[in-house]
Amino acid sequence: MHDENIKERIARNLAEIRRNIAAACARAGRNPNGVTLVAVTKTVRVDAVRAALACGVTVVGENRVQEAREKFAVIGKAAEWHLIGPLQKNKVKYIFDIFSMVHSVDSVELAQEISRRAAARETVMPVLLEVNIGEEASKHGISPIDAVDVAAKVAALPNVRLCGLMAVPPYTDDMETSRPHFARLRNIRDEIFALGMENAAMDVLSCGMTCDYVVAVEEGATHIRIGTGIFGERKT
Repeated sequence: MHDENIKERIARNLAEIRRNIAAACARAGRNPNGVTLVAVTKTVRVDAVRAALACGVTVVGENRVQEAREKFAVIGKAAEWHLIGPLQKNKVKYIFDIFSMVHSVDSVELAQEISRRAAARETVMPVLLEVNIGEEASKHGISPIDAVDVAAKVAALPNVRLCGLMAVPPYTDDMETSRPHFARLRNIRDEIFALGMENAAMDVLSCGMTCDYVVAVEEGATHIRIGTGIFGERKT
C-alpha cells in the first residue's frame, strides 16, 4: 500500500505538471511535445524513481555521479540519464556508461576532458554549456558575456556535441522574476546559433525548475528539471 501511495502521489503531481506545461505551450504557441521533463532524482529513493518511470517519466536528471552510479546499477536503461550537477574532471571517466547528456559543462577545460575521454572510447558526448545567467558568485557556470567565445571553443572539440545551454537563475518565490533570465539565455542561444558553427546544434535550452518552469516554458525551455514538484520536498 505504501508503494501504491507513492505512485498515486507522483502520478497526481505529474498530471498537474503536464497540464501546466500544456497551458504554457498554448500561451506561447508551442507544441508540448517540444518540452522534455527531466525528473530530478537527487536523494530520491529508487522505489520513487521507479514509480515516476511507471507514470511516464523517461528522462532522469542526477546531480552527482556517485549517486547516479548507485541508482543506475538498479534501474539501468529503463530511463535516459542526464547529468545536471557539477562535474569534476576526475569523475569524467564514469559518465559514459550512464549519461546520454551532460547539462553542466562550465569550462572549456571540462569540455576538453570530456572530449579526450570520449575519444578514447570512440564516442561523442552531447553537452550543454552552463551559463551563470544571474551572475551569482555562489553558482557554477560561465559568464553570459563569455558564452559565445566558450561555445566556439567547445564546438571545436572533436568528441563532444554542443547541443545548447543550461542555466539556474537566482531562486525566487515569484516566477516572473526568472523571466528576464530565461529570455537572456534564449537570446544568447540564438546569438550562438546565428553564427552557424559546425558541431553546435543549439536546439536545447535546459532551464526552469519546480518554482519557475511555467515561465521557462513560455520563454522557450526545451528541458525543464523538476524534483520537488514530482517527488515532494527533498530529504537532505
